[in-house]
Amino acid sequence: MFPYPSFSSAEMLRRREVVAAALSEAEVEHLVVYGANRAGSAVQWLTRWPVTREAAVVHTPGEVDALLVNFFNHVPNARRMAVEADVRWAGPRTVTTVIEELRARGAGSDTRVGVVGALPYQAFQALAEAVGSVFDLNAAYTRLRMIKSSEELEWLRRAAELTDLSCAALRDNAAPGHTEHDLAAMVEGSYLPLGGSNYIHYFAVTPMGRPQQCVPSQWPSSRTLAVGDVLSCELSTSWGVDYPGQLLRTFTVGAQATPLYQELHDVASAAFERIQDVLAPGTTPADIVQAAGVIEDAGFTTLDDLVHGLGGGYLPPVFGSRSRTLEPLPDLPFAAGMTVVVQPNVTTADGRAGVQTGELVHVTSTGCERLHTFAHGLGRIA
Repeated sequence: MFPYPSFSSAEMLRRREVVAAALSEAEVEHLVVYGANRAGSAVQWLTRWPVTREAAVVHTPGEVDALLVNFFNHVPNARRMAVEADVRWAGPRTVTTVIEELRARGAGSDTRVGVVGALPYQAFQALAEAVGSVFDLNAAYTRLRMIKSSEELEWLRRAAELTDLSCAALRDNAAPGHTEHDLAAMVEGSYLPLGGSNYIHYFAVTPMGRPQQCVPSQWPSSRTLAVGDVLSCELSTSWGVDYPGQLLRTFTVGAQATPLYQELHDVASAAFERIQDVLAPGTTPADIVQAAGVIEDAGFTTLDDLVHGLGGGYLPPVFGSRSRTLEPLPDLPFAAGMTVVVQPNVTTADGRAGVQTGELVHVTSTGCERLHTFAHGLGRIA
């Protein structure tokens, strides 16, 4: 029995086949995939190895992947996980070993090589000097990740279950006097024994009568919960690596919601329901923004993205509501197999008060499917 969450051999073969098609389309012979400091989803997607300090994959259609891993003491674990790859130490300079491997595969001064991942500039220079030309294939890789396979969907369903457990732990155990660090311990304690891992857990705690924060912070603080506060959270638990659920909810602490917070949440709920009703294959971001117009019609705005893809990265399409468009609205239509987070973070115009509601959903052939089961609505703790 494989001791880690693992995709089937058929799924791993499917990935190699779609990568081969992408390389053929780009007229590229070899692919270098790079990751460092626990970032680099393509390394894990192709080989099963979650990047630790540094890793590079030399991928050639029809050949065994070479997975080059640093540190040296990480190689044994990588060999246990990346069972289809030839796993070796990356050497004192990873790019040098990558170039040696490419040459062993026949690459020369006229060879076209693709790159996926944030390859450092000096490494890119060395690679470009060693081969004919280097092509950025990150956009092509992103397209491959946008439509989920059936196995990937099952992983995301499990991640949603674990994320729901984390929110239930928060709802059932948080009380006045707890710090945001305590809240983090509560949510992580719900899924760590079950094999889940933290993707994010963000919190916003502020008094409803004197609000000073409209969106969760990325780093927890020592601020303590008090009666009359409002707590908003954005929780994501991963199953395996890079397959998170995402749940956004708001709770009042030991008190009824003030009229302002009740109105904010009513508007957020209406926006979520309207988006959910129209989200289907062929729907455009413009259609979603129009559906969420209830936010601006009520005199409110948003700070967070309204919708973004998730599962294999922070994926397109990514956009805000009508009053918070940071860049031109994408024209990419939604398609069956996408998994996206719908998250109307409705705030006051002055940015002092806000609520979170939303979750990861699956775009099906006919509409929109919930992956989470945690109840909708404005909650109350303590």
